[in-house]
Amino acid sequence: MKLGDFLVAYLERAGVSHIFGLPGDLVLGLFHRFGRDRDLDVVTFSHEPAVGFAADGYARSTRRLGVVCVTYGAGGYNCVNPIAGAYAEQVPLLVVSGGPGETEARLSGIHHQAKHLEGQCRVFAEVTCDARILRHPATAAEEIHDLVRKILTELRPGYLEIHRDQVEAEIPIPPEIQDWDGSFPGPPSDPRKLAEAVAETVARLGRAKRPVLIAGLELHRERAERELRRLAEKLRIPVVTTIDAKGVFPMDHPLHMGIYQGPFSPPAIGKRVRDADLVLALGTVLTDMNLGAAKPEVKRERSIWALADRVNVSFHQYTEVQLGAFVRAVADEKLPRFREKVVYHDNLDRRRRSAKPRAPLSVNDLLLEVNDFLWSHARYHVFAEAGDMLFGGLELRLREGGLYFSQGYYASMGFAVPAAMGAEIGTGVRPLVLSGDGAFQMTGPEIAHAVPRGLSPIVVLLNNGGWNIFRPVSPRADLLAVPSWPYAALAQAWGGVGFEARTREELREALRAAHEVRGFVLIEAFVPPDDLSPISRRYIRASIRRGGKKS
Repeated sequence: MKLGDFLVAYLERAGVSHIFGLPGDLVLGLFHRFGRDRDLDVVTFSHEPAVGFAADGYARSTRRLGVVCVTYGAGGYNCVNPIAGAYAEQVPLLVVSGGPGETEARLSGIHHQAKHLEGQCRVFAEVTCDARILRHPATAAEEIHDLVRKILTELRPGYLEIHRDQVEAEIPIPPEIQDWDGSFPGPPSDPRKLAEAVAETVARLGRAKRPVLIAGLELHRERAERELRRLAEKLRIPVVTTIDAKGVFPMDHPLHMGIYQGPFSPPAIGKRVRDADLVLALGTVLTDMNLGAAKPEVKRERSIWALADRVNVSFHQYTEVQLGAFVRAVADEKLPRFREKVVYHDNLDRRRRSAKPRAPLSVNDLLLEVNDFLWSHARYHVFAEAGDMLFGGLELRLREGGLYFSQGYYASMGFAVPAAMGAEIGTGVRPLVLSGDGAFQMTGPEIAHAVPRGLSPIVVLLNNGGWNIFRPVSPRADLLAVPSWPYAALAQAWGGVGFEARTREELREALRAAHEVRGFVLIEAFVPPDDLSPISRRYIRASIRRGGKKS
């Protein structure tokens, strides 16, 4: 087969239905090859960062391989930040880039080239699990197969550079690839280690009086949410999730207690975790975000900590034990039943909710109104932008069927709007986006692409006049300002519907109306510039103190 034809057929067998990209001369032949096949939908945006974020949202929400196609140099380098975020958060993306042909490569330089001809591949090697330039047609099929295997087993992005004179090259297809079923089974657990880890875990649970379960993001990556729920319901103990795992356990489940954020947890959650005589931490990653910029509060001797490929029971470590298999095996055992009554907690202050419906809108009241809307309307996916809404979004509580997405670890601004659009393309579920005005000015205008694609995101945009999450620690407010845009009017100009909301009553009415609109909606919510979500102020100050300096 010709290399371009093989790549199209291979990706289709891998379950790919959408390619996210932008054309460019050094990738044009391959780009048109993707577009020629009617089974592959090529999705374009206005700028490559949005292409990367949209592919990320698509891959997170569908749990399928996301594919990015960009040109060499000017296109590829524009994509580095979204791919770095996908690497940090373990999202499987394949980045396909064009490149100069053999004749062009002999020149002293070619347009779009920066320093070295192979420099782009070297840069992507730093933010992917593997980065390759296809050089030999005879082994191209095996290289592509090996790269995609790494992406889908490690759940990290990979980079593939195909120079434009190779797209029409004839390549051999080995029989094992011809017969491939499109899947890559994960590594098995060592049955002896698994059995011993489960036995010790069951014994520890049998001696516990007040256990608690902390659910982490790796449960989502391992597709182990159903087993997590079965285990929790069998034990009848409180379940809390980490910041980056919000939604891995149903937020409306009677055992869901809320989000654990170390010292920034709602007081009842922090106390319950500290008082537990056994903490069952499943798939939780120890990052500064998850720990609330503090040291771990859970002592090793009273914890069972299971990650993707190992289990630590107190000070005993069991390697080659897969997380999904471990959770399933523990749930299959005869376990004690604790029957604890669980009450959900968040950081919102319901006593502060404005008594007067026409009072100026606060961030606290905005989150309460969005919560009421989501509780009344199931089947919305929520995307929270980095900045104040990364922390504010933690206070949202969705009904079953609605999923929650954010870059809870890498936290790049500009993620939410294109990622939400990518997710809606992949799932068909309408997204609601929480974004500040500063982040929206980065990639928010990409929402203009919603109209031709028939997408319908609802964007709740907090207009506070700048990057005000840093206001508590910055003595110069002028460094945090962004230009004033007529956001609601822009939404109208781009083919959507725009609303302005300055009070709780106006926001409630705007959300109600937005639900009835078929196209995209932007609600410009005006909040005071010195107002933040309950956690943001404390988190930023703690981070500055931890760094030992003040700006």
